[in-house]
Amino acid sequence: MFLSVFDIFKIGVGPSSSHTMGPMLAAARFLDALRDGSDRVPGAGAPARLEATLHGSLAFTGKGHATDRAVILGLLGFVPDTLDPDEAERRLSALRETGTIDASGIGPLALDPEKGVVFDYGPPLPGHANGMVLRAFDAAGNLYLTETYYSIGGGFVLTERQLKTEAMKGDDAKVDRPHPFATAAEMLAMGGASGLSIAAMKRANEIAGGAGQLDAGLDRLWSVMNACIDRGLATDGTLPGGLAVRRRARAIHQALLAERGNNIAQPHTVNDWLSVYAMAVNEENAAGSQVVTAPTNGAAGVVPAVIRYYRDHCVGATHKGIRDFLLTAAAVGGIIKTNASISGAEVGCQGEVGSAAAMAAAGLCAALGGTNAQVENAAEIALEHHLGMTCDPVKGLVQVPCIERNGLGAIKAVAAASLALRGDGTHVVPLDACIETMRQTGRDMSVKYKETSTGGLAVNLPEC
Repeated sequence: MFLSVFDIFKIGVGPSSSHTMGPMLAAARFLDALRDGSDRVPGAGAPARLEATLHGSLAFTGKGHATDRAVILGLLGFVPDTLDPDEAERRLSALRETGTIDASGIGPLALDPEKGVVFDYGPPLPGHANGMVLRAFDAAGNLYLTETYYSIGGGFVLTERQLKTEAMKGDDAKVDRPHPFATAAEMLAMGGASGLSIAAMKRANEIAGGAGQLDAGLDRLWSVMNACIDRGLATDGTLPGGLAVRRRARAIHQALLAERGNNIAQPHTVNDWLSVYAMAVNEENAAGSQVVTAPTNGAAGVVPAVIRYYRDHCVGATHKGIRDFLLTAAAVGGIIKTNASISGAEVGCQGEVGSAAAMAAAGLCAALGGTNAQVENAAEIALEHHLGMTCDPVKGLVQVPCIERNGLGAIKAVAAASLALRGDGTHVVPLDACIETMRQTGRDMSVKYKETSTGGLAVNLPEC
C-alpha cells in the first residue's frame, strides 16, 4: 500500500484527526452519496431528514473531541483543510435557529442540532473502534440512505464496504512505483540496490504517482506547521472543554528567550525548547485551530517541534533538509500505518505519539546526514521506547496528558536520532519487529486504555 506524504501529513483542524477531522469528512462524503443517490433504498421519497449515531470511542470521547459539532459541520458541507471558522459559526448559528440544512444539489434537510447526533455507549461497531452511522429519511420517515463509516486514525475514513475490501490497498495496482516498499526491510533493501536515500526513494514514488509541485506542497506543510508553532508561542489563555488547562507555551518561550546569552541556562534547556515548540502546537490543536496531522492531531506537535529544533538549533540546517525530513518521516509513518496502526482508539498512544516520535527521529537523522540504516535505527529506538503507552485523555479532551506527552515525544525523537548517528546502523531489534510488537500490544491492550477515557488518568483525577 502506498501512502503519500500528503496522506500522512494533512492540513486540518483540532482537536482530533480521528474524532474531529474524520467524522467531518465522513459527513461531507455522506452528502455526496445523497447527491449521487445510487445506493438509495428503493421506493423511498426524496431525502428530508438527517441523523447520525456515534459508536465506540467516537461516543465515549466524542463530547471532548467536539465530534458532534464536526459531524454537523460536515453535513453543512465543510471539510477540514478549507474550513473557514467564521463562516462555520455563522452556519451553525443559522442551523440552531432553523433546524434545517440547505444542502446544495439536494435541497432542505431537517437536522436537530441537539438530538440529531446520537452517542451510543454500547459495544463498538465490528469494523473499528471509531465507527459512525449516517442516515437520511424521507418526509414519511422511511429510510432513504444509510452508510457506515470508520475513522481509522490520522483523518483517514473508510466506508464499511471499503474496510471489508481493503480498498486503500488498490493504489499500488494502478501506479508503477519505482521503489514500492511496504516494510522497513524492503525500504533498506531497495535503498541498497538503488544507492538512493530514503528521502530520494520517497520523492521518486511521489512523482511517479503524479504529485505535481511536490516541493511546493512540502513547503506548504512546513509553513502551516511553523505558523501553528508561532501562534501557540504567542497566545495566552485557558483552553476550552472544562478542565481549565492554562496555556503555558507563551510564558515558557518568553522565559527561554530571556535566558539567552546571559549564561544562566543549563545545558538541558534544549529539552525545554523542544517541549515548548511541541506544546505550542498541541495547545493550538486543543483550541480547535489549524494543525497538520503528523500523523494524527493528538500527536501533531512532535514532528513540527523537531523540524523547528533542526532549523533553529542544529548546525548546518538547510531548507532541503526540511524537505528530506518530511519525506523520510512520511515513509516511516506509511510503513507503521500499513503494518500496524496510528489510531489511539485502536492501539493506544503508542500508535500516535510513538509513531510521531519514530517519524521525527527518522526525519532528523536523515536531515543530519544519516545513512538509511541509521535512519531505520533511529525510528526503531524512538518507537521501542513508546511501546505500551496508553491513550487515556482526561475528560475526553486532547489536553492532559496529551500536550506534555508531545513535548516528551519530541525529546525522545532527538535522543533516538542522536544515538543512531553515533552508531553504524546495526542493532538488535529491526523496525519491522518493533512495529509488529506495537500492533500486538495494541491488540492485547484493554479497551479502557484506548481513547475511551474509562481508565488510567481519565478516572484517577477525582475532580474530573
